[in-house]
Amino acid sequence: MTPPVTAASAPFLIVAIDGGAASGKSSSSRLISERFNFLHVDTGSFYRALTAGLLRAGAAPTDLATVQTALAALRLGTALNGRSAQMEISGQPVADAEIRTSAVNAAVSHFAAIPQLRAALLAYQRGQADVARAHGFCGLVMEGRDIGSVIFPDADFRFFLHADPVERARRRANEGQQDSIVERDRLDSSRKTAPLACPVGATSIDTTHIGLAQVVALMAAAIATKLAAA
Repeated sequence: MTPPVTAASAPFLIVAIDGGAASGKSSSSRLISERFNFLHVDTGSFYRALTAGLLRAGAAPTDLATVQTALAALRLGTALNGRSAQMEISGQPVADAEIRTSAVNAAVSHFAAIPQLRAALLAYQRGQADVARAHGFCGLVMEGRDIGSVIFPDADFRFFLHADPVERARRRANEGQQDSIVERDRLDSSRKTAPLACPVGATSIDTTHIGLAQVVALMAAAIATKLAAA
């Protein structure tokens, strides 16, 4: 029988999973988290939570001064929700229902394109590795759009998931979400700071015609091989 993976028996690993909306990042990263006892971090939820906080404060993505003023007043922390990290703003977690509203959907990519906002989140996102270590996880699996290129360019594993826009729109509709996939892709891929792109050297996986189990198996096999060699 293979012994269980524990923080004491294996090296601490960082896994970066990037990709556009509905490419399969969240589902696969959560399963990788469960399989290897990694802390799961959804940076998209961080940007959504921050967007909700900025909107509450009256900031507008077209007015940098309001964004900077609001950012300076927000105190960011991390709470654990099972195996997942959840952003806290001024000591309070932002409810999932709030970060999935139409107002947040419409504004999040615009706020995320602001270089000063991305810079403000950089250290916070990298600090999730310390959160994972402090809570006894064996590693960190972080999903987003610039994890393997900006946040953790030296991650042990860097995966980039992509799929046909029509298929991703269908997935979003099945989840009850109203994101405009094509518009999100345009905004995320064309921003000047940390645009959505497959990092050089990352493993690219097309999820259009393969199921979640197969996507996870591809990633898990590589991770398990490294752990077995440790």
